[in-house]
Amino acid sequence: MGLDVGVGGQVLDLETAVKDGILGGGGGIGVGGGSAEKLDLKKMIEELEAVEVPSVFICPISLDPMRDPVTLCTGQTYERSNILKWFSMGHYTCPTTMQELWDDSVTPNATLQQLIHTWFATKYSAMKKRSQDVQGRAIEVLEILKKAKGQSRIEALKELRQLAAAHSTARKSLVDNGGVGSLSSLLGPFTTHAVGSEVIAILVSLDLDYSGKTNLTQPAKISLMVDMLNEGSIETRINCTRLIEMLMEGKDFVSENVSSLSLLVGLLKLVKNERHPNGVIAGLRLLKAICSHESLRASIVSIGAVSQLVELLPGFKADCIELALHILEVLSTVPEGRLALKECAKTIPNMVKLLMKVSESCTQLALAILWAVCKLAPEECGALAVEAGLAAKLLLVIQSCYNPVLKQRSAELLKLCSSNYTATNFISKCKLTTTIQ
Repeated sequence: MGLDVGVGGQVLDLETAVKDGILGGGGGIGVGGGSAEKLDLKKMIEELEAVEVPSVFICPISLDPMRDPVTLCTGQTYERSNILKWFSMGHYTCPTTMQELWDDSVTPNATLQQLIHTWFATKYSAMKKRSQDVQGRAIEVLEILKKAKGQSRIEALKELRQLAAAHSTARKSLVDNGGVGSLSSLLGPFTTHAVGSEVIAILVSLDLDYSGKTNLTQPAKISLMVDMLNEGSIETRINCTRLIEMLMEGKDFVSENVSSLSLLVGLLKLVKNERHPNGVIAGLRLLKAICSHESLRASIVSIGAVSQLVELLPGFKADCIELALHILEVLSTVPEGRLALKECAKTIPNMVKLLMKVSESCTQLALAILWAVCKLAPEECGALAVEAGLAAKLLLVIQSCYNPVLKQRSAELLKLCSSNYTATNFISKCKLTTTIQ
């Protein structure tokens, strides 16, 4: 049996590959110098999922690495369980060549199995060694950081950031060795943005526990994040936004920590920056989290968030539309929010356009917003809604939607909008004759 393993374009036979160590070498040295046979092949395959595996090790049926390869009379090799399943389905052909089998017995391919095991053991050993090296370096840089000043501190932070971004083991080492506390201690009223941006980029990649989150919600640290959200690079602004959202997930989070108008203005700037979709969604997510605190809703309305979000809706992608609608629906529960929605000329036409367009959830949110606005000024807003084609959309919801709540709300809104018309005038005004017929 020959195989191409990409070594100078050679096609090698398995025995030569095993003897010369082309695909694993060293007689199958495992982690810590032990024998490869001591390592579980299934576990190695699972942990090395992202590694590109030589095609000769792949079962043609499942396209997964083989653990128990067997060979048919045609010379083709498969994973035992896969080929037996093929036979059990009544197939007596070779899946690869579709030749009829003159012998349905399978022969264990011990040489290939040994080669597979050796190759994975070598890769697994190298991966574990790299992991240990990364963990050690992360701890080492963390210690350097405790004493470093000026540019040396920034360089250490940059290296730590790269390690944390590339390796989950480095992130775990930082958390396990007090890295969150050490990094948090670098944030304060006199922290430069050069240091702060690196620290926040690392912290946002870590799993923060209750203590870590509590430490970071100190007013001076939040104030620094808000400053960088307004003045930093786009990457720093996004990282600050994500970190504040992470801090808000704590059960004891105090809403006053995010009551700053400067924070809200910075978030709106981020949401309006269409060149950076990641920033748009990060900003909307944090605004949604802030809206969950009723005491902060009037502040969000006061900076003009309602009209700006309404006007941005047509240019958003589906996930951003749903976030924006959720924010607007929550703001419609306070008097200031309802009034702002009513006074925005694009509220009604934009909401009508979104009915039955993006998702059922978006339809439900848009209906709730339309109900709040029309209920506030039935005669004025009802007429505008009718002009915008609301009636036809509501009839479509009633006819085709399976959600009874949406059907009921649509019927109520249709009744509200038609209350100032006679039946004949309403049908004519809405151009509904064809729809009703």
